[in-house]
Amino acid sequence: MNRFKTSKFKNTSPKVAKKDEWINNVRAGSFSCQGNHIKASSKLVAFNTEQAGGGMLGLSSVKPGPDGQWAVTQISCHSDLVTDMDFSPFDESLLATCSGDETVKLWRLCDPELEQPSGPEVTLRPSQGRLELVVFHPTSSGLLAVSTTKSPLIWDTSRQDAPLAALEQHSDQLQSLSWKRDGSLLASSCKDKMLRVFDPRAQLTPVQSAKSLQHNKDSRILWTKDDLLLTTGFDMMRNREVRLWDSRKLSSSVSSVSLGTSSGTLIPLFDDDTGLLILAGMGDTVVDCFEVSAAEPFLSQVSHCLTDASTRGVATIPKLALDVMSCEVMRVLQLTDSCIVPISYQVPRKNSGQEFHADLYPDTVGTTPAMSADEWWQGGNKQVEKVSLQSDKRPKPKAPAANKTPAKKEVASGVSKEDPARGCSTSSSPLSTPSSSAAPIRSPSSTSGLSSGFLPSPSPSQSAKNIQNLLGPTSKFRHIQGAVMHRDTHITNIRGLNLTTPGESDGFCVNRERVAVPLAISGGQIAIMERSQPGRLPDTAFPTIQNSVNVSDLCWDPFNTHQLAVAGDDAKIRLWQVPEGGLKETLTEPDLILQGHLEKIYSIRFNPVASGLLVSSSYDLTVRLWNLESGEQVKLLTGHEDQVFGMAWSPDGKLLATVCKDGKIRIYDPRKSTSPVQEGSGPEGHRGARVVWVCEGKYLLVSGFDSRSERVLYLYSADSLSSGAVANSTVDVSPSTLIPFYDPDTSVVILTGKGDTRVHIYEIVPETPYFVDCSSFHSPEPHKGLAFLQKTECNVRDVEIAMGLMLTKTTIEPVVFRVPRVKKEFFQDDVYPDTAVCWEPALSASAWLSGINGKHRKISLKPKDMTRVSKAPKEAPVRKYLPSSVYLEEKTDEQKKEELLSAMVAKLGNMDDPLPQESFEGVDEDEWDD
Repeated sequence: MNRFKTSKFKNTSPKVAKKDEWINNVRAGSFSCQGNHIKASSKLVAFNTEQAGGGMLGLSSVKPGPDGQWAVTQISCHSDLVTDMDFSPFDESLLATCSGDETVKLWRLCDPELEQPSGPEVTLRPSQGRLELVVFHPTSSGLLAVSTTKSPLIWDTSRQDAPLAALEQHSDQLQSLSWKRDGSLLASSCKDKMLRVFDPRAQLTPVQSAKSLQHNKDSRILWTKDDLLLTTGFDMMRNREVRLWDSRKLSSSVSSVSLGTSSGTLIPLFDDDTGLLILAGMGDTVVDCFEVSAAEPFLSQVSHCLTDASTRGVATIPKLALDVMSCEVMRVLQLTDSCIVPISYQVPRKNSGQEFHADLYPDTVGTTPAMSADEWWQGGNKQVEKVSLQSDKRPKPKAPAANKTPAKKEVASGVSKEDPARGCSTSSSPLSTPSSSAAPIRSPSSTSGLSSGFLPSPSPSQSAKNIQNLLGPTSKFRHIQGAVMHRDTHITNIRGLNLTTPGESDGFCVNRERVAVPLAISGGQIAIMERSQPGRLPDTAFPTIQNSVNVSDLCWDPFNTHQLAVAGDDAKIRLWQVPEGGLKETLTEPDLILQGHLEKIYSIRFNPVASGLLVSSSYDLTVRLWNLESGEQVKLLTGHEDQVFGMAWSPDGKLLATVCKDGKIRIYDPRKSTSPVQEGSGPEGHRGARVVWVCEGKYLLVSGFDSRSERVLYLYSADSLSSGAVANSTVDVSPSTLIPFYDPDTSVVILTGKGDTRVHIYEIVPETPYFVDCSSFHSPEPHKGLAFLQKTECNVRDVEIAMGLMLTKTTIEPVVFRVPRVKKEFFQDDVYPDTAVCWEPALSASAWLSGINGKHRKISLKPKDMTRVSKAPKEAPVRKYLPSSVYLEEKTDEQKKEELLSAMVAKLGNMDDPLPQESFEGVDEDEWDD
């Protein structure tokens, strides 16, 4: 049977977007390189531009902004032409680029409206000449295939010194690379007309090769279904052709299609779920669509699309970004000289827009890597988990997500809406006062009381309550303001910052006296900087802590500002003692080494109540509790089936909560059991998560990802984890995990991720809506971390409720969060309840282990010379306007006439005053001419 006739995609039709939906302000140009010139993630679009000799990339977004327009910006990437680029399949903001300047760079990109990073996160230097191609591995994180002019390289980006493998050198220019969908094999096409298939983990030479291409001009290679390889190129008559090959036998093709004569390179794009193949020629105005099958006829044409402008490059957006309810099965972005044109491929169905058509959308690959680069290199063959594109198959939250802004509500005859100028909700209906213009108007002769047919007007206080009920709860911290402190307080000129600390680590740590920052210097060096000595660090070397191995996490002892705990890649924890006044010489010998874990450690956390207690989590899937007084492991907690993303002690130091990649949240009582006392389902996404106790330890707040890789906050009852989340709130879409800081005095949580520029702020309340959105803070540039200090560091005279230190690429900058208040001369006791003395231990480790519980004492932050605002003297209200009776008093006609005359006289002045000309001197009679 002819497959084309029975295919569900036979009627797939391309729909070119309208001109007002094109991405404009693009200057693509034409360059001589092997790349596609444009690549897209589910969020961003990157493309070559003609600016700076091709060393710059253009950047836009897949979706338009709130105004319906696409922002376009440029990034200076290389000192020479950007020859190729590729987005990570597991991180929509991570872009790899290669160039004629012989480097590969990894960029953590932001939205086009925001300031882009000034430099790459990682730079690889093969030192083998111009680089032509870069391709991310389809199943493993941080793994790249990079090609020089003639040699493919396999590179683990966490090991920047050298590639994992340098495959056999080709005899001529390498033109294309493609990973097999399962990540096991790498195929290449070359100007020497050879096709090669490599198994890089088995041997450096090809496992299959054949001189199969008919012409040496601009070939492309692509893995399709099963073991089928697809190539585009030219035949002996210089006609463009497409061929399918069995990768196990490259001597002859299984099928071929000729596409006529043209000189432009034919770019193939393949969708593994549907088997649809896009073919677009450089310089052409045609985009063809074929269906690929593993049996006859192998290649069947589906559509032929004519475009308005010549093609400079094409890309497809990931499947998770498609409009599945409109039966969109593929979306192509055509790069032209001046714009990017979206082309949507849709399958016509009767109930399109109303039903999900599962037969068109098999489960597709997700965005969580199956393994690390090292695991793959050691022989791993795990595959990326597949996810459904059907929204109602995704687990639904137990409670509705908290609204971030007041929803539109019908109120009487009007509809409430947000007033952006005031930041509050307004309404066209009569709600606020009895004098509203929409209220019934009484004539002076009407009698009062119910007999008039009108209800009595509500009191102002009652009206305010009515408005409050309509708009929902508001927070006294709603207008919180974040601000970077003066440059004099900054620590600058930080060099060699380590940007590769694990996602489970905060990246650096602070206490009230000093800051510890890992450096990207051999030996796991850590810089210790005194907060009392801000300014520019010397260009020369300065004393550090030499941890001897790479740092995976670090934290200060909350009760000893001199003691630093550091977890390393060697599964050991080292305790360092920083001398008074800071480091005067390099430290090489730790005070204590804790050994017990079998594999690399994720994170470490001190107990917040008892001194000398430290907990750690590791790749060996265990959580261990250490007594620093004895230097021994005292508890081994089990039950985790995958990576532990985050840990948090309860405020009273009794319980430990963990969130794990296996999709579970667990609560342990380490003194009673090594197994969890409670367990429940956690976030759906597997990209990372953090957990913190909130609302006096009654709830757990988890920041993680949903199945669509959106960052979401989840709130769980600490007494009933198995019941699921009581509320959740979607934050945004970004690859980095939100790291939470919770202030128990105000119940405000501050969250941001590594590489973000925005800091999100919420007040957490133990009732609906649970999340009350507050103003956010935007940093001038992407920060690498944000760590907070104890409450006593806040200036209460300026109503500061939190103070943190923000780590950027080269600086550490203090950031304060203030609540705007009018009467700052008074102590704001509604904002500052008595705070716990968290810097003093409530009991020792041995006492805690014996079953004794402790509690921090509390102190007031009120300065002696300030009066509480609750006891401030009441001010008499000042009348700004005269009473209405003054304006409404009736006057007789005579009174009005008198007032009018008086006003005229006052304006003209006193009539008895002499006129100015009366004082002029005249001319004598004898001076007149006859």
